[in-house]
Amino acid sequence: QVQLVESGGGSVQAGGSLRLSCAASGYRDSRFSMGWFRQGPGKEREGVAVIDSDGRTSYADSVKGRFTISKDNAKNTLYLQMNSLKSEDTAMYYCASDVRLWTTIATITPDYWGQGTQVTVSS
Repeated sequence: QVQLVESGGGSVQAGGSLRLSCAASGYRDSRFSMGWFRQGPGKEREGVAVIDSDGRTSYADSVKGRFTISKDNAKNTLYLQMNSLKSEDTAMYYCASDVRLWTTIATITPDYWGQGTQVTVSS
C-alpha cells in the first residue's frame, strides 16, 4: 500500500524559510515522478514543483527562484525548501506521486496523495 506522509509545516514570518519533507513507502518500483501541490484559503489546488525520475525539476512561476524541490532516493523522501516566504504562500501543502517516469509541473497527474501539512506565513 502506497503511503505519502508529509512533515515540516508550521508558522513563519514573511521572508522566512521552511523545509517540507514527504516520506514515501509501498512502491514496487523506485522510479516515478513526485511533486508538491498546495491549496490556499478559498483557492483551488495548484501545482508548486515537480521532480521526475531523472531528477529534472519544474516549478510554478509564483515560486521560481524561491522554492527548491529535491529527492533523496536512498531514503525515498521528497523535500521542498521554501525561502523568502510570502503571505500568499499560506496554504495546505500536499505531496503527490505520479507513476509516470517523466512529468513536469504542467503534465503531472497524481496517482497518490499525502494528507497535507499546513504552512502559514504572517506578514
